[in-house]
Amino acid sequence: MTLPRFDSAPAALINIASRALSRVNDRRLRPLGLTFAQMPVLAALSKADALSQKELAVLARIEQPSMAQLLARMDRDGLIRRTPAEHDRRVSLISLTEDGLAKLTQVHSVLFETNDQALRGFSAEEVDLLLDLLRRLVANLKENPADSAPDAAATSPAFTEDHVPDHRS
Repeated sequence: MTLPRFDSAPAALINIASRALSRVNDRRLRPLGLTFAQMPVLAALSKADALSQKELAVLARIEQPSMAQLLARMDRDGLIRRTPAEHDRRVSLISLTEDGLAKLTQVHSVLFETNDQALRGFSAEEVDLLLDLLRRLVANLKENPADSAPDAAATSPAFTEDHVPDHRS
């Protein structure tokens, strides 16, 4: 029996595409002092006044130790601020600083450039079909939560699987 080539399996191609998108986005975000891994955190904080580290980890689908490192770097870079929660002084609430908010507009522009590059040559109908298929794929993988551990790669820019950015044709 001949096994199918792994590099032509849908999961392998999606993984290759995901890594390529991450590399391109990291390169484009570097001049802003940002990384692609920070995008889920920026997105979550842009939609809320303040969140705890635990809430951010759940929303961004990032493990707690990785989230702690990511937030430490973002705090050092002046993108976030931490304030003690009134209900429990041991908990810090994290919010975007003015600098963090200001970078969001630039971030969207950069990420749309990558989106445009990735979808070059696709018709509007093909983009719509691709988005539909990817949403269905994500939904299939969410059917058994025990099978899918949270991680940074499971997120997309700004941008969780329930909010796929609009595409430009």
